[in-house]
Amino acid sequence: MTTPTRSTAIPSVRYRDAHAAIDWLIRAFGFQKNAVYTNADNTVAHAQLTLGEGGMVMLGSVDGASEYGKLMVQPDEIGLRETTGIYLLVPDADATYSAAKNAGAEMVLDIRDMDYGGRSFTCRDLEGHLWSIGTYDPWHHEA
Repeated sequence: MTTPTRSTAIPSVRYRDAHAAIDWLIRAFGFQKNAVYTNADNTVAHAQLTLGEGGMVMLGSVDGASEYGKLMVQPDEIGLRETTGIYLLVPDADATYSAAKNAGAEMVLDIRDMDYGGRSFTCRDLEGHLWSIGTYDPWHHEA
């Protein structure tokens, strides 16, 4: 049995309604629940969603009171801008595009073939975070 490759860089996102975000990310992008830990008030303290062999995103509820939470803002608090992006490598960008669109994603960069290879699109999730999704595999490209 081989051990799947695991990413050593895992993005983390905060949501006002983390439970709804988990359900949405599963519907829109095909994530699977790996772990969900809730607080006494039913907010999400920490969740892990997996995608494919080695992909993962961690998320939690917005918490403006914690030391780390005070460092974070939501996209709608800064004009729907982001200071970082999340890229998901998928086997079929067109199928994921359809699923994301059906889940209500706002398409901000429509699906297209990229000059450097692969097919890609960028959308906003239910709380405005940007996600780029495509078939370009940076681990297997020719320089």
